[in-house]
Amino acid sequence: MEKAIFLDRDGIINKLVFNPKTNEYESPHEPKDLELIPNVLDSIKKLEDSGYYLFVVSNQPSFAKEKTTLEKIKEIHKKLQKQIKDYGINIKEYYYCYHHPEGVTSEYSCECDCRKPKPFFLNKAKDDYDLDLTKSWMIGDQDSDIECGNSVGVKTIMILNEHSGKKRGRSYPNCSVNNLLESVNLILNNKQ
Repeated sequence: MEKAIFLDRDGIINKLVFNPKTNEYESPHEPKDLELIPNVLDSIKKLEDSGYYLFVVSNQPSFAKEKTTLEKIKEIHKKLQKQIKDYGINIKEYYYCYHHPEGVTSEYSCECDCRKPKPFFLNKAKDDYDLDLTKSWMIGDQDSDIECGNSVGVKTIMILNEHSGKKRGRSYPNCSVNNLLESVNLILNNKQ
């Protein structure tokens, strides 16, 4: 069985973007707004080089909430995938949930099985890649990430992103750190 790292996307891999309409930091809505967090690719590469399978698991409700188009969201995904691949990193799967229970786009406005904190994508990865979840980690910046990992026995790390503070406080991660590099150091120094 393989060990894995499940990474949230926004606030972990790429920077959140200020939306003046909501007065909040959110996922990028335009490809031009996608900006990687400094040194994030080095950190992810260290995890891959240490034998971890890598997965991105992210809620992406901007289309359901009519903040952008599905085409633009997919362009952002392609841009991110290219940057990661060009760095020599192999992400096994990018799992995205486009639904939101309070969305306004009818097709994507619903309760679904794939939206974190539900562990649908973690279980799918486990089955598809023969993963040992007890030797795996979920890294995120919101309660939904931590609750998702905790529900299936994955060790969890909360990154204390300054713009995600409103979306955390009710979950119990195994540890909290300031950035992905600190997460990597913690994981690689953890004897499993």
